[in-house]
Amino acid sequence: MATSKSSSAPRMNADWHHKHPMPANASFEQRVQWHLAHLQNCSCRPIPAKLLAQMKEKGMNVPKSK
Repeated sequence: MATSKSSSAPRMNADWHHKHPMPANASFEQRVQWHLAHLQNCSCRPIPAKLLAQMKEKGMNVPKSK
């Protein structure tokens, strides 16, 4: 018997993740770029708090999670 996930659980866009892996040893700029694209294409998780704090420290416009 298969189990179903809760309808309130975040949905992962596995196809997007497969086509857009995070670069190995990604720089700050690469991490920001990846997470901003991720926010637009997948709702499986928000931008990590540590990265958001770094973005704010640098005066970057911080998007709200979906």
